[in-house]
Amino acid sequence: MTERVTQAAAFGRVAVLMGGCSAEREVSLKSGEAVLAALLGRGVNAVAVDAGAPNFVAQLQEGAFDCAFNVVHGRGGEDGVVQGLLDYLDIPVTGSGVLGSALSMDKPRTKRVWQGAGLPTPDFVMLRSARDLDTAAAVLGFPMMLKPAHEGSSIGMSRVDEAAQLDQAWRAAAEYDREVMAERWIEGEEYTAAIVGDCTLPLIRLETPREFYDYEAKYEADSTRYHCPCGLPEAQETALRGMAREAFEAVGASGWGRVDFFLDAGGGAWLIEVNTVPGMTDHSLVPMAARRHGWEMQELVWRILETAVSAGGAHG
Repeated sequence: MTERVTQAAAFGRVAVLMGGCSAEREVSLKSGEAVLAALLGRGVNAVAVDAGAPNFVAQLQEGAFDCAFNVVHGRGGEDGVVQGLLDYLDIPVTGSGVLGSALSMDKPRTKRVWQGAGLPTPDFVMLRSARDLDTAAAVLGFPMMLKPAHEGSSIGMSRVDEAAQLDQAWRAAAEYDREVMAERWIEGEEYTAAIVGDCTLPLIRLETPREFYDYEAKYEADSTRYHCPCGLPEAQETALRGMAREAFEAVGASGWGRVDFFLDAGGGAWLIEVNTVPGMTDHSLVPMAARRHGWEMQELVWRILETAVSAGGAHG
């Protein structure tokens, strides 16, 4: 159960961690600026801290911070590294701890956990060399999705429709990660479920004219459409929100995050990934779902910050 906090002073001095050194740095800076402004608007004593700065650790050690709001996307911020550092420094942080962060950032291992738990997720093949491309084609068929195993924001991802495209797509993903995953393409509609504390927010259905919900569709395009309410019958949405919560907790995630999944033409659900530090920009999905739930940005960041001071924070 997330502890409710009624006074801004109860949070003490808050470090808003943003930036970092991953491929998602620019998105993280935008998220951090939005979070910082919302916290300051609610009277929280919040300070921006760039996780990519050379003196990042010294800033944390010398800043007399009581807790941290982490919006460092990607490697270094979303994979358990900064969570371990903050745990060592005894600074509670929003969201998942070391285990949940590291596991959720690792797409194939997340999928193996889901498979072990009997949760639905598309088949996949790991591509460690060019020799594995034929295996992926034989096992998965076309189309398929190729993606770096440890990146977010759709960076390095490609849809592959025929064997002739495989090598180029594999090399594009391998620029970001030594481990590349080929995943069976699910033809259907994409949904996302945001989780904040004990609440699973209304589902959002994503619609884009692009091949898939890629980086441009997420952060730059005006053609992406977001449907919230998502249009599903209430009973079906409730069941899917429950599935998302189960998938989130199965990988040790906690506090807040987002679970992405598809519904195929037959209504079957297919889990894709967990984001333990989702975007918080003006294009982002968690603030959108929160507004539908009745939380504006300031209320949302307050609720997320509460996860840092509850039992479900980074020390879990």
